[in-house]
Amino acid sequence: MNAQELRNKTPDQLREDLVALKKEAFNLRFQQATGQLETTARIRTVKRDVARVLTVLNEKAAEAAE
Repeated sequence: MNAQELRNKTPDQLREDLVALKKEAFNLRFQQATGQLETTARIRTVKRDVARVLTVLNEKAAEAAE
């Protein structure tokens, strides 16, 4: 996911993406705790994707407030 793709989405789509990413992050943490996680780098990319989505949502909220 890159920031430009996210900026083209509506806030509702971004919130749906955020929920999906948070669920994935939970599942990855659960797999890590039980020793079943194979790709540990995926945790890092999901965290960064969550941060990107939140950043774009905040940008859109700031634009709407103006």
